[in-house]
Parts: sequence; structure tokens; C-alpha cells
Amino acid sequence: MAVVELKPESHCKYDIVSLGEIMVRLDPGEERIHTTRYFRIWEGGGEYNVARGLKRCFGKTAAVVTVITDNPVGRLLEDLILQGGVSMEYVKWVPYDGIGRKVRVGLNFTERGFGVRAAVGCSDRANSAASQLKKGDIDWEKIFAHDGVRWFHTGGIFAALSKTTPDVIMEAVTTAKKHGTVVSYDLNYRNSLWKDVGGQDKARQVNRAIAPHVDVMLGNEEDFTTALGFEVKGLDESYSKLDPTNFKKMITEVVKKFPNFKVVGTTLRNAKTACVNDWGAIVYADGQFYDATLRLDLEIYDRVGGGDSFASGLIYALMEGKTPAEAVNYGAAHGALAMTTPGDTTTAGLREVEKVIKKGGGARVDR
Repeated sequence: MAVVELKPESHCKYDIVSLGEIMVRLDPGEERIHTTRYFRIWEGGGEYNVARGLKRCFGKTAAVVTVITDNPVGRLLEDLILQGGVSMEYVKWVPYDGIGRKVRVGLNFTERGFGVRAAVGCSDRANSAASQLKKGDIDWEKIFAHDGVRWFHTGGIFAALSKTTPDVIMEAVTTAKKHGTVVSYDLNYRNSLWKDVGGQDKARQVNRAIAPHVDVMLGNEEDFTTALGFEVKGLDESYSKLDPTNFKKMITEVVKKFPNFKVVGTTLRNAKTACVNDWGAIVYADGQFYDATLRLDLEIYDRVGGGDSFASGLIYALMEGKTPAEAVNYGAAHGALAMTTPGDTTTAGLREVEKVIKKGGGARVDR
């Protein structure tokens, strides 16, 4: 029996639909944000990256729900999204006010880091079009009842964007569940997003309201502590990030509070330097924990998006009816591959993912 029960493909227009903001990412390459004289352009967003990965790497039909400003920057974003193969059928376009006072496209500046110099992210996204999305703006009945969707994904980044976005998520997840769509959610706590809209207390209030509607919950120990408010006594603070003991204790308590969580997953990483990370993953399902057999001393090219690609690999495997033990390895392998290339999003293919799973990350030349 599958861990999650999905609607038949024949009844659904899309395998995966995500809800979240998509930003233009400006990447200074080997330079730093404050000294560079050029940027390379990508698109990215925590929720969108998952749908894109399922489309580009795993061949699933994917669409995104978001709002984009109708100006040249918004159309640049459109071109990038279309190159990723994600449908924009449910994208809401809004007029530009001329200078971005009322509405704009969010920007994300990201430098990669090297050695002892950590990666740096600097967002410029206030008053973005997506942050102004509110309850009633999207016809969720059309999406989930008429068109049909097998899996819906959103997360805590979108929830933190404004006072109205949590209501949009609640409207979406309740409609999705009513029509038999599997719901996943990545807690993805970012202090920089929550601090001006109520901080940790507000994050916990919002995420605890959404959690009862979630089938697959993603997040690390900090996410479950800070964003859901789980404080587990007796945790050893001197643990290794690749030792899942604390996570297991945490999730044992979490699933008691939220028995609707069919799957809980996290990556396990420890940044030795900006360029080298310990890397692994663990999944809870069917009352058991499954550790990825793939454990890497991973050389990092661009760490952004590794967690999102873990999510898309995990979701793909669960969609295909694979066991949790297999699914955690698909997630770990895809997340690792995503961090070997520039940009937030995957450039990997299914064969590459399965090769990493099988060979444990061997990098002998393919000829």
C-alpha cells in the first residue's frame, strides 16, 4: 500500500501545482554582491523550485499559482519560468504602476560563498505582487475540482510574505483536501521574513493553523522548534548535524500533535566550509524512520535550492509508489545534484539521480 494515496493521473490536469512567490535572482558568480559589476539572471522561489524540479528532472506535469507584475521585469520572469516547463495557466498578472510603489517583482541577490566565507542572500521583495495576493483572488475550485491536481505544494516562505498570504494558503489547502489532493508544506522558517509581521509567535500561530491540513511536512529541527513551537526536553545540544537522534525525538512528539502527517522529511547537513558540506536525509513514515543510505562529503557549487530539490525528489518517489526507504534516497540524491550547479533550480535528470543513488555519488566520466 502506498504511503500517500493520490488521485489517478487520468482524472487530473496536473501532477503538481505549487503556490508561492517567484523572484528574479541576481547572481554575481564568483564576485560579491557589493563589489560586482555584473549579474547572471535566474528565477527561483522555495515553493516554485519544487514544482520545477518535478517537471524538469522527473517529467511530471506542473503548474504554479502566483502573481507577477506586467512590466519588462515580469516578462523576463515569465520567459525564465517557461524555459523551466512549468505551466503559467494559473498566474495572475497585475498592471505596473510605473515605478513599483504599489506593485513590483521581487529580487533576490545571492552570492555563493567560498571556504570560510559563507554564502549571502539579500532579498528586495517588499510590496511584490505575490505578497499582495489575498483570499478570493484565485479560483481554487476550478483548479482542484474542475481541472484536477494530484499534489499541491506550498510553504512557510509564502506564508510570511504579508498579512494576507496565510489566508490564501488556508483557502488553498482546505480546498485541495476537500477534493482529494495530497498536500505538502515546507516550513522553511526565515527570521528576516517574520520579524516585522509578528516574529516567532506569529510564525507558530500561522503554521499551527495550516499543519492539520498537511499530509507531507518538510523542515529541519529549527523549523519544527521555531515555526511550530516544539520544544523537546533532553535533546543533546552537542550533536552532529548528520546524527538524526534529535530529529527523531522531535518528530516523535510532532506526529502525536499532528497525526495527519503521513510523511515528515528533512535534510541533514553540516557546513564544514561554504564549499564542503556533510549531506544526508531522513524521513518519517508508517511509524518508522528511514535514513538515506546516501551520505556525502559534498562539494558545493551553489547551495541554494538543495532543500527544495530534496523535496521534489522525495515527492516524485512517493508519487511513483516507492517505499519511504527509496524515497528518502531520491530526495537526498536530487538535492545533492542541485547544489553542484548554479541557480536555485535543478539541471539534473532522472538517470543522474538514480546513478547517484546506485553508485553513492561516484563522479567517473560518462562517455
